[in-house]
Amino acid sequence: MDMKQIIAGRIADAAQASFENCALTVADVTAMLETPPDKKLGDYALPCFRLSKTLRKAPQMIASALAEKMSGEEIDRVEVVGGYMNIFVSRGSLAEGIVKAVLANPGRWGSSEVGKGKTVCLDYSSINIAKRFHIGHLSTTMIGHSLKRIYDFNGYTTVGINHLGDWGTQFGKMICAYKKWGNREEVEAGGVQAMVDLYVRFHAEAEKDPSLEDEGRAWFKKIEDGDPEAMEIFSWFKEVTLKDTQRVYDLLGVSFDSYNGEAFYNDKMGPVVDELREKGLLVESQGAQVVQLEEYGMPPALVLRSDGATLYITRDLAAAFYRHNTYHFDKCLYVVAYQQNLHFKQLFKILELMGHDWYKGMEHVSFGMVSYEGRALSTREGYVVYLEDLLNKAIEKAREIIEEKSPNLPNKDEVARQVGVGAVVYFDLHNERIKDIDFRWERALSFEGETGPYVQYTHARCCSVLRKAQAYADVEPDYSVLCDDEALDVLMLISRFPEVVRKAMDQNEPSLITRHTTSLAQAYNKYYFEHRIMEENDPAGSAARVNLTDAVRDVIKTGLYLIGVEAPERM
Repeated sequence: MDMKQIIAGRIADAAQASFENCALTVADVTAMLETPPDKKLGDYALPCFRLSKTLRKAPQMIASALAEKMSGEEIDRVEVVGGYMNIFVSRGSLAEGIVKAVLANPGRWGSSEVGKGKTVCLDYSSINIAKRFHIGHLSTTMIGHSLKRIYDFNGYTTVGINHLGDWGTQFGKMICAYKKWGNREEVEAGGVQAMVDLYVRFHAEAEKDPSLEDEGRAWFKKIEDGDPEAMEIFSWFKEVTLKDTQRVYDLLGVSFDSYNGEAFYNDKMGPVVDELREKGLLVESQGAQVVQLEEYGMPPALVLRSDGATLYITRDLAAAFYRHNTYHFDKCLYVVAYQQNLHFKQLFKILELMGHDWYKGMEHVSFGMVSYEGRALSTREGYVVYLEDLLNKAIEKAREIIEEKSPNLPNKDEVARQVGVGAVVYFDLHNERIKDIDFRWERALSFEGETGPYVQYTHARCCSVLRKAQAYADVEPDYSVLCDDEALDVLMLISRFPEVVRKAMDQNEPSLITRHTTSLAQAYNKYYFEHRIMEENDPAGSAARVNLTDAVRDVIKTGLYLIGVEAPERM
């Protein structure tokens, strides 16, 4: 039961009854409906100015004609003010309808089957082999993970892809370093950090002995040629990296359906390059092969270097064809930072020029940069915050807060993990993804304001109320008690949740769900402080307020789930 949709349906019916040949649809009306800033102006408002042109009548006349035909048990009254038709919903009917709808299908309020039979591929996280997982990978990982859940929630078949950075000369250099100074036991024990140390040593030694660079390139050539020893070490480096990063993914609750990275496409680029040649798209430029894109406002896309070596875009073209042929996707999303805007514009344009119209389903879901405590991260300057360290520190800080506020809480370690990790994820997904983020502890772990712990605490509060409310489980609720402004705020936010979920999917913007869930938590806390939930002398009213609390708990839990945050029942 989406109240906005119901009201839109009533208005569409009224329009068809009021005006001949009126083609106003529910979707048209839904797009036009507004939420007035002041409740005195109604719960919904329809501005009739845009209809004036098509219906050839004054806005006020249109509003008045519609108002006369408006009916339905959900509507309390309708008022015309200027060119606006203001609709006041019947609060008791609204409360009963919404609360029953949410509780009838727990965990599914806001879901849909709009994506049934369709597939979306999501390329996110994309860690680099033999490098530690740092805070700069947080946004791509959690935006992608959230979008996967949102698309799942709307009926799509989703394919999560971790496009590993596992190709390039650096891997030849790393094998060279390992052969000269490393051993298997040290790398197994030290994990990725041991490989990073070997790589750093290689560069230090190469400054004294430049011939090492040639040895490194020679080892990479062996990888390209499939040399057994080189491939065995290279594959082992991948295993060690994935084992290390799995700890972080486990903390975040993130998983993937495919780990096919750059190396996987090494033998799949030839047909793509051949097709580019056949279609006359490859042009020689200073010995290299490029696709000219100047007429589309972009520089040429370099596909093959003068020595025949491939590049990122060559492998991404091969990956696009593989994904389309394997998964038959309707959408393919690339959750990658905005610095790669040009790369993806070039990629999509080349696919269009090749004549493959499935490029239309491909989209670059860009996001901003992450800084830490006011300072930009820089690998070159040695200022890197590793994600595992950040998450463990967040868990530790959450544990300290729990010891201070709730020393007798059961499962303190588990709750600390849920709150600490949730705080980091929530902080990352609270603002629009394109905005840069400055991670700060005092904001992320605050139990006040727009934070993960605040929303989790509200969920735990709802659970606490429900544990104390067993006596009202079999009482018939009187939903007419949910007619005050505080209850209406809560109900309207619950009612709008399906619309927000759909909009978050359409815009690939998880922050819409994050902020809406925050607003619902704030509205419920206001209601909780203004009204007693359980009154001994009002069992029917108490049952209604308890059911409202249960609906809030369910929707908050769903909202948190969709952004990849857990919902503790006790805090």
